Amino acid sequence: MPEVPEISERDFTPELIFNATRSSGPGGQHVNKVSTKIELRFDVQSSGLLLEEEKKALFCKLAKRISKEGILILVSQSERSQIDNKRKAVEKFHKLIEKALAPVKVRRPTRPTVTSRIKRLESKHIQSEKKTRRKPDIDY
Repeated sequence: MPEVPEISERDFTPELIFNATRSSGPGGQHVNKVSTKIELRFDVQSSGLLLEEEKKALFCKLAKRISKEGILILVSQSERSQIDNKRKAVEKFHKLIEKALAPVKVRRPTRPTVTSRIKRLESKHIQSEKKTRRKPDIDY
């Protein structure tokens, strides 16, 4: 079986689809004339660069971002130029894919330190002192 390159080494650009639309929000006349908002679409299901296990992992971890048709949609509209928004969308896409496909680090349980145990017991003792019922001191 051939060796599969790392996610950061794969070139996803042929499989990315970009749509430019008018951006919303403040900006005056410029925002009304120029289509600077970029919508990046990536078809996860029919991608030739991802393995089946990676596709399953993406569908599990990015379920809220993937449409029913299996398309991952990202939007970038923070910049004033279309090129900058396109660059940001691609960066966001790569970060999202790398984070979703990163292996989960297994947590190894550790024992509490002696100091932490002592502090815990002291705080419990202080709390119990606060809560103890006492007879009122009445002088006749």
